[in-house]
Amino acid sequence: MSKKNSMPLYMQITRWLLQAMEEGIYADVERLPPEVDIAVQLGVSRTAVRDALSTLEREGFVTRRHGKGTSINRHVLRVKTRIDLEEEFLDMISATGRRPSVNFVRIAQSAATPEQARWLDMEVGSEVVCVDRLVSADDLPAIYCADMFDRRLIGSRPYTMEDLQTPIFDFLHRFCGIDIYMDLTEINAVNADETLSDMLKVPKGTALLHLDERGYTL
Repeated sequence: MSKKNSMPLYMQITRWLLQAMEEGIYADVERLPPEVDIAVQLGVSRTAVRDALSTLEREGFVTRRHGKGTSINRHVLRVKTRIDLEEEFLDMISATGRRPSVNFVRIAQSAATPEQARWLDMEVGSEVVCVDRLVSADDLPAIYCADMFDRRLIGSRPYTMEDLQTPIFDFLHRFCGIDIYMDLTEINAVNADETLSDMLKVPKGTALLHLDERGYTL
């Protein structure tokens, strides 16, 4: 692991473990070695390995049980399909016989909130790019999509607001050289607040399906 890398050490270990489980030294095993063995192998602290394993467990890649070790969830690792949200939503709407369209709500750069920083593994206050879109069916608002990513991923390469009108994964590929390895989704039910009520043209308190998605690279 590199101490000069700006990425936190536990994230470096997390990515190394992901790659090792997918196509590296742990590709053909059912369980990971004990924390102490991984720490010795990588020349890092056991605490850093524990934090990395906690991240992998939280995201479903592994399952840890006392006395049984850390099991690798191969069914999660095998999910390699690139998900293009805008295209998927448009196809979903088209399949219902309705005409899909995308209306751009807001494209902005701002300081990352604590929640955004936690999701993107970045420091609070660092610059984050937020792209909000409203997907319509027959000109009626149907899906509100909010994408965000760390501004540092773009580096010094110039871009325009028009460039962000393409699906977010296309933008990350073209401007950041990043391809999403997989995307995991947490689904919850929420009630429309005043903002969502106005945006989606539904009564305040209406039950909505809320999808929290996080894209990963190796």
